[in-house]
Amino acid sequence: MSRASTLIRSARKSRSLTQADLSQKARVYQSNISAIESGRDLSVSTLEKLLAATGYGLFALPIRTADVTEAARAIRAQLGKGNTQGAIRTLIQLNDNLISEHGLLRGVLGLSEPESTGSPVWDAALAGLVSWRLSEENIPIPTWVDKDRFFLSRPRGLRIDPADPLPTASDIPPEFARRGVLVWEDTFKSV
Repeated sequence: MSRASTLIRSARKSRSLTQADLSQKARVYQSNISAIESGRDLSVSTLEKLLAATGYGLFALPIRTADVTEAARAIRAQLGKGNTQGAIRTLIQLNDNLISEHGLLRGVLGLSEPESTGSPVWDAALAGLVSWRLSEENIPIPTWVDKDRFFLSRPRGLRIDPADPLPTASDIPPEFARRGVLVWEDTFKSV
């Protein structure tokens, strides 16, 4: 799936638009929007047209690292292979990416709502990480992180290593604890 497809889907969903709604607003066939959101290539002019119909614009920024949508995609792939070690490495890499950027660029890395990883606990962890790292610099938190799907009904760990004990409340970053994700804060410390 391309970045453009993720961008269109995220913009559409952030405005609570269906593909049919966007089709009508942008005057683009719904079947084309479906194909684009599934990864079909599109021109920059079509991308701009679809984004404008959602109330967004297209801007280029010098980002050198993967954003939350790419991290979610990678985590989903790792979990699909049963590779929780790969999934946690991806989450840690996103943490490092967020820390390496400042101001607007940090905010951009967490701006777009990611597709589900296929696991509620990993989805909540992504939201917790974005909220945590953006709030460190007083960057506005994107609204997607507070959607119900990014909170667990009961606290759970990421289940990286079953032999690892669960952290106590004081060992969990507050944004993770608020979402019910039991993960050690030390997991995100640089070594």
